[in-house]
Amino acid sequence: MSTIADLRLPAAETALAIAFERAPAATFELESSVSKTRPSLWVDGVDHETADAAFAADPSVETAELLVETDSRLLYDVTFSEGSGTNRLWDDLLADGGSLLEARATDGWWQVTVRYRDRDTLCDAYDQLVERGVNADLRRVTDVTDVGGHETRLTPEQQEALEAALEYGYFEIPRSISMEELAGELGISHQALSERFRRAYETLVDAELQPAGEQSRLD
Repeated sequence: MSTIADLRLPAAETALAIAFERAPAATFELESSVSKTRPSLWVDGVDHETADAAFAADPSVETAELLVETDSRLLYDVTFSEGSGTNRLWDDLLADGGSLLEARATDGWWQVTVRYRDRDTLCDAYDQLVERGVNADLRRVTDVTDVGGHETRLTPEQQEALEAALEYGYFEIPRSISMEELAGELGISHQALSERFRRAYETLVDAELQPAGEQSRLD
């Protein structure tokens, strides 16, 4: 059995507090990293000049490199100062083997979904946040029981991507392989692999959080 937790965390006590002050309309969403060690963040709601200025003003950010600019959002590779920013946040959340499924920040709050081995591991991570002075709001906790013979709703391509990610250490901290390198192993583009991960995460979270007897919202 594993446990999935949804938490709400104030940016002022965790990561990118000053960036939000400079760009309150911005939304930050964690993307599977392009590099092995630096987090990548999608930014929307602001133009790249505003995002650049917000990152530059935040003392927790050492560098923020714009990688992709689309009509609606921006992708940055971000380096945080040691022991600060999302680095510190993930250290607390994932210290005992948690797996980060989703992280999104808007209106000055981080919304994160993390999978833990069990409730005790979740409690340990929550206690670490509280001891550091973070006003963590635990919104939902779901225990997931592994049932033999369960038929996955993942596509073969999504299953292949997740199995390769586990094999090559993509989910380890720090990563043993970058997304671009993993995409190369699979013979697909970085964008294609990112989309497979995104859809696979959505399918897995939907299946695990769906109340018994109810139809999946993805069907």
